[in-house]
Amino acid sequence: MSPPLVACPNCRQKSEFSPKNQWRPFCSERCKLIDLGAWANEEYRVAGKPALDDDSLILSDDDPRPPTSS
Repeated sequence: MSPPLVACPNCRQKSEFSPKNQWRPFCSERCKLIDLGAWANEEYRVAGKPALDDDSLILSDDDPRPPTSS
């Protein structure tokens, strides 16, 4: 049985989804690095409410307790 072919998430080229393809699910190292760069540049977002808001990141010197989530 041959391994399935999947579309590369970046360029949509069909590539083998098997251990022989070291960049799976991408077709090449180039496509993998393009995707990694997009994540690093915050071009992709995971839907949902932020875990912390900016106000909860600031602690005053008078309050040694860690911020609490609301």
